[in-house]
Amino acid sequence: MFRLALIILAGAGALSAQSAKYGVGRAATADQVRGLGASVAPDGGGLPEGSGTVAAGLEVFASRCAKCHGEKAEGNIGPALAGGQGTLATAKPFKTVGSFWPQATTVWDYVNRAMPFNQPGLLKPPEVYAVVAYILNLNGIIGKDQIMDAKTLPKVKMPNRDGFVADPRPDVGVKPAAKK
Repeated sequence: MFRLALIILAGAGALSAQSAKYGVGRAATADQVRGLGASVAPDGGGLPEGSGTVAAGLEVFASRCAKCHGEKAEGNIGPALAGGQGTLATAKPFKTVGSFWPQATTVWDYVNRAMPFNQPGLLKPPEVYAVVAYILNLNGIIGKDQIMDAKTLPKVKMPNRDGFVADPRPDVGVKPAAKK
């Protein structure tokens, strides 16, 4: 009986997202969790149907993103998304999508889940593909006529794709390659 009571209490604590200390927050509803969608892997696993162009991305960016990130993604109240290539090894690295992010699929996942800041998850998959195409184009990573979709996006070679190292901890399951 005591064990059952502990399980029930532990379960209740896990379901309640409200902070006992601060009295804020609430548990997410099943619909809210479902709305987060599937995770997108670096190889493109989890990307949905749809496609977007740089031209369409310019329109979406202008209406949904430019207020925070600037007209050409140069930054405003939100961070810059373009520029910075070649600065990571300098005394003043400028981390942007074009200089720091290792996979284009991660950009898609972040835009899809977190943007626009005031209405995260608002954009439909074709709009997300278009915005990502626009940002990649501003960074000189893709041409203005390229179409981004679940097949083309994972093939994009980001400038900093080799700038991260595998986590060597044994509990994460991925071992770094042996040094030669």
